[in-house]
Amino acid sequence: MPVIARIASYHDDLTKIRRDVHAHPELGFKESRTADVVARELESYGIEVHRGLATTGVVGRLKAGTGNRTIGLRADMDALAIHEKNEFAHRSRHDGVMHACGHDGHTAMLLGAARYLAETKRFDGTVHFIFQPAEEGWGGAKVMIEEGLFERFPCDEVYGMHNWALAPVGVFGIRPGPIMAASGNFDITITGRGAHAARPESGVDPVVVAANTIMALQTIVSRNVNAVDSLVVSVTQIHGGEAYNVIPESVILRGNVRAYRPEIVDKIGPAIERVAAGVAATYGAKAAIDFAMKYPPLVNHGRETAIAGDAAADIVGEAQVDRNMPTRTASEDFSFMLQKRPGAFIFIGNAGEDGGCDVHNPRYDFNDAIIPLGSSFFARLIERQLPKR
Repeated sequence: MPVIARIASYHDDLTKIRRDVHAHPELGFKESRTADVVARELESYGIEVHRGLATTGVVGRLKAGTGNRTIGLRADMDALAIHEKNEFAHRSRHDGVMHACGHDGHTAMLLGAARYLAETKRFDGTVHFIFQPAEEGWGGAKVMIEEGLFERFPCDEVYGMHNWALAPVGVFGIRPGPIMAASGNFDITITGRGAHAARPESGVDPVVVAANTIMALQTIVSRNVNAVDSLVVSVTQIHGGEAYNVIPESVILRGNVRAYRPEIVDKIGPAIERVAAGVAATYGAKAAIDFAMKYPPLVNHGRETAIAGDAAADIVGEAQVDRNMPTRTASEDFSFMLQKRPGAFIFIGNAGEDGGCDVHNPRYDFNDAIIPLGSSFFARLIERQLPKR
């Protein structure tokens, strides 16, 4: 079954919404204008609107028939702190902020499904349209849950979708089990003893310690984790010193880790602390470590993964659905929702005719051609899971 014709007829309207949101990007927990747009659209469809969860979150409730089952559909709304380098008419009007991950498109696709379902009501039960703030590192999903999302808006199942920037239009990808990585950050403060650069023997050089620590941290991956398990430890920042001829008192290393399995995640913090402290002690310095996991692994539930894959196959055909797509080392805070409710997260091909570019790139733009595909997926999933009696 192809794209739903009624949804296809909204394509221009949804594209205008998407490009308007793209032109007015907002960072996490500051999506006030975007939330206004979403709420206004939902209300115009006749959907009951609730606001205020996680500051700028919006939830639409739509009930049809007499069924008691409920399903949540989620889209994220926030942008990234990136200066856009595109030159088209709908480029960001806010310097230093842009929709470089396609959340503008996710919002438009879910609005398209909401409009269709509100008009047709070819389902029996309740749908909660969850428009979430602050996915990009802020954990907006966790905040919504802590503030009562699933108590106020019960969901027997919950589904999310993300654009797959380098996959062709008309392709969906999903897999059961872990599909996206856990993410954590670390700060290591190495304290030595400052000295004149001409007399390093009179001090303890934290720069040398930092350099050795960076290399030693990679042994966590190569010598502390089974070769068949995935783990990434990346040092992304080095801060220390202000003068050419002064060995500083301290150096700070900052970085990020990614892993899929909870038992591996549990090992990372103690391993970083052990390695950093051991290297520092070898050189007569000290290391203070601050480590925190930000997002857990995103783990799709088996039954719901099959359900999502079947809904996608209804739209594009079975051959266009990769049901065992490769895992991704990126992270997603939809993982918090899947810890609380059964559900699944699916990817939708988004590559433009020229191949486009990947997300988090200053030249990225969501491909409007896939809006009806994504909206149709959400709508078909609801009609399959909440069949009208």
